[in-house]
Amino acid sequence: MYQADLGLDEAALAPDPITQFDAWFADVVAAGLPEPSAMVLATAGADGTPSARTVLLKHYDDRGFVFYTNYTSRKGQELAENPRAGLVLPWHPIRRQVTVVGEVERLPRTESEAYFGSRARGSQLGAWASERQSAVIASRAVLEERFAELSRSWPDGTEVPLPDFWGGFRVVPWTVEFWQGRTNRLHDRLRYRRTDDSGGWAVERLSP
Repeated sequence: MYQADLGLDEAALAPDPITQFDAWFADVVAAGLPEPSAMVLATAGADGTPSARTVLLKHYDDRGFVFYTNYTSRKGQELAENPRAGLVLPWHPIRRQVTVVGEVERLPRTESEAYFGSRARGSQLGAWASERQSAVIASRAVLEERFAELSRSWPDGTEVPLPDFWGGFRVVPWTVEFWQGRTNRLHDRLRYRRTDDSGGWAVERLSP
């Protein structure tokens, strides 16, 4: 359970970052923070130009951190060119933050289909309507007209299929840093660093 007056000590850390993340995420949910799964995703294309945006964490486990998006969007194209990314989960009201850096891989289509099928129908149609995500459009009316057209193509009671251009990514972490705010800006920063392909982790304390 989160307590504002406590820091983050190496002796209290879980043996791996996912277990530690799970404990912190439970604290965030218990604290009632809005959108606890919101995270900043940073990517860069082949030319190195960075970009960032907020996405939602939809799943995490020992394999990494999962989000879903349009593969033809700016982030999708950049990840195709340069499959590495950074994530930041900023839980400022409880003075905590988690930062992840790692390699990115596409989810198998079967996993994307399972998640897409669980979404609200409006969100499913919205994914189709924003097929040209990140591209310039003439007006909002263009988007709304496309949504209405799709609603007629797949009326209530019919299955909306997974678009070929949409699906999941998994960030497989190289490092996971846990930041705990402290007084006098002497914050605690403990980073798990992957040491081998078998799941080994080293823990390092970073200067704030």
